[in-house]
This record gives sequence, C-alpha cells and structure tokens, in this order.
Amino acid sequence: MTEAQIKLKRTESILLQLIPEALSSLNDKRLHELSIIEVKCSRGKSDAKVYIDPSLFTEEEKRAYLKLLRKARPIIEDFCLKDQGWFRCPKFAFEFDEQLKKSQNIEDLFKRIAKDTKDES
Repeated sequence: MTEAQIKLKRTESILLQLIPEALSSLNDKRLHELSIIEVKCSRGKSDAKVYIDPSLFTEEEKRAYLKLLRKARPIIEDFCLKDQGWFRCPKFAFEFDEQLKKSQNIEDLFKRIAKDTKDES
C-alpha cells in the first residue's frame, strides 16, 4: 500500500466516525437513527460517498432521508472540518447501500437453483 492510499484510508476511517457524531448533533431526531456503513473518498479527497444502511426504510422514506441529508450536508461538512482542523472537507454525497440487497438476491437465486437441481435428481 502506498502512502497516499494509507492517507486516503485514514481519512475514510475518520469520516466514518465523524459523520454519525455530526448527525447526532443535529436537531432533527430522524437523522440520529441513520447507520453509516462506509465512506469512500475520491483519490484527491475532494468528494466522498457516504453509504447508509437501507434495511429499515421504505423507498419513500429513503427519498425523504436523502432530501434531509442534502440540506444538512454543509452543516455535517463544517462539523468534520472544525473537529479535525482540516483546511477543507470532502463534499459528501449520501446514498443508500444497495449492495447488501443485491448480494441477498444472488444468494436466494443460488438456493433456488440448488433446490431445483435436487428436485430434478
């Protein structure tokens, strides 16, 4: 791992801790219950994708939360900036992590295929 990759991973790790703290400091109680799964920074650390656990929410709720997060983004970025004393903070893009759902669907397909092959035997 290069030094730049190590710094990038360190920044992602720090943000993974700071973003939930920032969310809990906001007045909107709905944002307190969000679970941040992962933060992925761009190579230059100018942008960061923040992945949220989607398991507890409907599609309509997800849209509402993303709207709230877009409005709260400058406050969250400012919180991280002040906490770490950074010169600049990555611009956050929030999205729900659908990889869990996709992997579950794939596992279900494999189980169904295994069951079908047993039934045919």
